[in-house]
Amino acid sequence: MNPPPVATREIAREERFNVVWTQELNDVFADVAPYYDRANYIASLGLWGWFLRKFMETVDIRPGERVLDVCAGTNAIGIALLKREPTLEVHAIDRSAKMQEVGRRNAEALGFRIHSVIDDVHTLPYPDNSFDVATLQFASRHLRIRQVASEIRRVLKPGGRFYHCDMLRPGNPTVEKLYYAYLRFCLWFTGFLFRSGPAALNCKEYFIQALQMFYSAQELSDMLEDVGYRDVTAKTVFAGMLGFHRAVKPQ
Repeated sequence: MNPPPVATREIAREERFNVVWTQELNDVFADVAPYYDRANYIASLGLWGWFLRKFMETVDIRPGERVLDVCAGTNAIGIALLKREPTLEVHAIDRSAKMQEVGRRNAEALGFRIHSVIDDVHTLPYPDNSFDVATLQFASRHLRIRQVASEIRRVLKPGGRFYHCDMLRPGNPTVEKLYYAYLRFCLWFTGFLFRSGPAALNCKEYFIQALQMFYSAQELSDMLEDVGYRDVTAKTVFAGMLGFHRAVKPQ
């Protein structure tokens, strides 16, 4: 599947996936929440923790800052940030109450408090200029990402930093085909291993298609600049399959 031109990418993504995004994904993540982290560890061949560490290396934080973790899931990012700097005020927002329930238990087990909101991240329920830092990882493929990036920019303070990590569409066609073949196997294997329910099993092909219609690292950088960020930088690993972006809200 060839992705549509960047100029119409968001329109095409919404037309293709709106039903899944609005009616199915919440059930999918409610299904996978209890084993989400373990499944990702297996699917990544044990590299899940390495992915997190590489992302954390890109994140600059300072004592006492307010951080918003968007699509926080099981709070892996918030916990990692608090381990590094316990004085942070970390807020988490996610659509899935089940994922955040796992995240709350994970944080409390380590003695951390993360302020959680269950809501739609496309319209963030925070005032303008509220946060010093915002993070978003492994969720953009399931979002109207241009809208979310604009909302994150709105709630960041002037000079605030946005850090993004996700699977991306590789630029090399051969790598891309191998990538999708491996992901199909992983989705089948983890679904079998963890006895996934119908909601997750029925969305296996969606996860591939969402990636096929997503952005490359450069395309995502261009989109962030287009919605008003500056000093956008990107780093990729595994031939562009995984990317880390940093962007700043202008002063």
